[in-house]
Parts: sequence; structure tokens; C-alpha cells
Amino acid sequence: MVDEEGLDRTATYLSLVGVETRRFLFQVATTTRKALSAIATGRRDDVQRIRELIRWPTSPSISWRKGFLAGIFDAEGSGSREVIRITNTDDVIVGQVVESLKALEFSAVVEDLHRDNGCRNVRLVGVFRERLAFLHTVDPAITRKRTFDGLAIKSDAPLRVTAIESLDLDLPMFDITTGTGDFIADGVVSHNCFARPTHTFLDMNAGSDFEKKIVVKVNAPEVLRRQLAAKRWKGEGIAMGTNTDPYQRAEGRYRLMPGIIRALIDYRNPFSILTKGTLILRDLELLVEAARVADVSTAFSIGTLDEDAWRKSEPGTPHPRARIDAVRALNEAGIPCGVLMAPILPGITDDPRQLREVVAAAIDAGATHVSPILLHLRPGVREEFLPWLADAYPDLVERYEELYRKPYAPAGERDALGRRVSGLIRSLGGVRPAPAPPGRFSHRSNGDRKTAQGEQLTLV
Repeated sequence: MVDEEGLDRTATYLSLVGVETRRFLFQVATTTRKALSAIATGRRDDVQRIRELIRWPTSPSISWRKGFLAGIFDAEGSGSREVIRITNTDDVIVGQVVESLKALEFSAVVEDLHRDNGCRNVRLVGVFRERLAFLHTVDPAITRKRTFDGLAIKSDAPLRVTAIESLDLDLPMFDITTGTGDFIADGVVSHNCFARPTHTFLDMNAGSDFEKKIVVKVNAPEVLRRQLAAKRWKGEGIAMGTNTDPYQRAEGRYRLMPGIIRALIDYRNPFSILTKGTLILRDLELLVEAARVADVSTAFSIGTLDEDAWRKSEPGTPHPRARIDAVRALNEAGIPCGVLMAPILPGITDDPRQLREVVAAAIDAGATHVSPILLHLRPGVREEFLPWLADAYPDLVERYEELYRKPYAPAGERDALGRRVSGLIRSLGGVRPAPAPPGRFSHRSNGDRKTAQGEQLTLV
């Protein structure tokens, strides 16, 4: 292959089943062709094992179909002119491509290229939106084939305001732009906020590396202060905790947040914090000071109060009851704090009794909002979650395979969860609206801008 990501993935998968391969140069580069690399094994047992692995299944699972489409797209696919095509001459392969796309609820047509060898294209019906949905669903390995840089984003979605209805309360709105890049939902640019895949940008994996290794930017307060001092910065709100928790255990050692909050205080810059870490209470006095000069809000992620589900799904995190106590402490100190019920795990933490327990505790703690989010399984997260599910809740694997044919559960499931939680909030008396920020807040402070200008920003 020209692109080695496909070979890397194949070699990794084979090594997981005990088949070791060697890489070699298959074809040297010429003036008209790029170099080709390959992997190989000559051991008889390994060859037989590979034949067993790639044998057509009698009843392909959804996971198999995704893996097959990812591999065949890496090997034989293209995404030129916003259209996904997979080319092949083999009747069985073409048929499996069509059936797999259909099983994942994509529409496709077969185009006969009228060649002597019977070559045909399987073309994904639709344009940009369908292309993105395909790439997010099957997760091919080759970066070059996944990119959509420079393409116009178009959508026929009826995105227009049809009515505005007052809810007689204020709800927090967050812009969660993060370093993991944007994604497109229904043709509309949205922002991404997933921690595990971020590790892959640092040449680490989203599994064991995410759980054992952490990258600490020890000069974060100093870099932030320089950024706040820059003329280009207009005092926009800063959301912390949307990609990785600022109050995880490492913060207890490095103590970066006090310096970060102090910089935000000095520049009167509004900010919000989303966390699972009760360590935030260490900085309560600083947050109170910040709230006197800028709009400050907080939220805790509390998906369940069920003891067994918490221990299995969130090992190492503060007890959810301790998080509820932290929500209460923040609100009593005048720092608006809500609850993000995330993630809600189907069949594990979505029982009406479990949902009611979280909502009731949040309202009792003075939560300014309670917002449920049903689990979603993007590539990188899915590969870690499903093996855990098979070990902890094996009877739910089939249900999840059916429910998560795509990264997000069906809209009907998400809407139903939202309605259930909204009904619980109303029946329990509703949340306490967050107080409006005082009008005296100024958006900027000159701070130490003069001394900060002209300094070179450092990466680490």
C-alpha cells in the first residue's frame, strides 16, 4: 500500500490474535509511481489463522460490517468530489459492500463501468452529509481518504427559526470548541468534546495509554495569561473541562487551576468549569472572588447514584454522592452549579428509579440545570467500551450492537430520555435558575498586557 496506516492497523489486529508479520518494501518509487509497502508472514499456522479470520461469516454482525467497510474502503475506496465509492471486480465483495451499507442504514447504487474485467463501483447515495456519516461510522484508517479540507459544507436541512418560546428561566449555553476538531451533524458544523481520541493525536492509544498516561502543560497559567493579554483576545467566555477534566487527580499534585483562575480574575474574563472532581472545592474562595468580577458557572458530571453501576463504569472517580455535596457547596457559596447527567448507559443507569434519584438529589443540591446525555460511542471510544461491556454486562452486548450501529443512539431514544428527565424535573419542583450576572462586569482588564506583549509562546 502507498498509505501505511492500513498496514499498521492490519499488523496490530493480527498481533492481537498471535500472528506476527514483517514489513518490507514491495515496490520502489519511480518517476510515475509512489513506493509500495507490504506486510507478510510465511508461517503455515499463521497463514491458516488468517484464512480463518477473513472467511465470510454466515451471519455478519454490525461490528463485522463496520470493520469490513473500513478495510475495503482503505484498500479499494475513494472519496473524490464529495462522493464515497468502493471499486471491485468480485461479485461476492460487491455484494457484501452493498449489504453492509444497507445494514448500517446507508443507501447505495452499483455502477457498471463497462470494462472487460467486470469492474464496478458501489457508490454511496448522497453527498457531504452522508460521506461524513459513513466515515464516522466505519472509521477507516487512511487519513488521506478521510479528509474534507476545502470542501463546501452544504445541507438541505430546514435550519430556520420557526418559533421562539420563553421558558421563563435562564439556561447555560456552552461553546465546547476543543483541540480534537469539529464534526458535522446533519450538515451543520458542531464542536467535538471527547477525551480518549485526543491521546491518538499525541501518538498514544485511546485505551491503556489514556488510563495510565497524562500530559501536563505545567506552564498553562503563564501561557493563558499571555493569551488573555493579547490584543486579539476579545474576552470571550472560556469553557474548561469540555475535553478533559481540569480537576482530575494530577491537579492535586501540579496545582495549575489556582494560577489559571487567578489569571481569569485579573482579566475579568468569564469562564465555566465542567468536572467530576470534588477537588474544585479547594479553589472555592478563588471562584467566589472570580464571581465578583466576571460571569462564572460550573457543572458536575453525575450520570448515576447507583453504587454498583458507578463502581463498574467510573472507577477512580469521586463518589457521586460526594459530587452532589460539591454541587450544593458551590451553589451555597453563590457559584452557579448544574448537573450534567452523562453518560446515561442504556440498560445500566437509565431505569426510571435511577434517573429520578439523580434528578431529585441535583434539585435538592440547588442545581441550576439538569441535562441528560445518552451514551455515544465514537471511534476510539467504542473499541474500549464494548469489551468492557462484554465483561461487566455480557447480556447487554447484543442490545448495544443493535442500538449503536452509528456513533449515536437513534434520535427517538435520545428524545425519549430528554422527555423523561424533563418530566422528572417538573414533577420534583424544577431547578433553581442561575442568577443573572451583575451588570457591573467589564469584559476586559488591561492587567499586565504591556509586559506580556512580544513574548514567544511556549508549547511545553
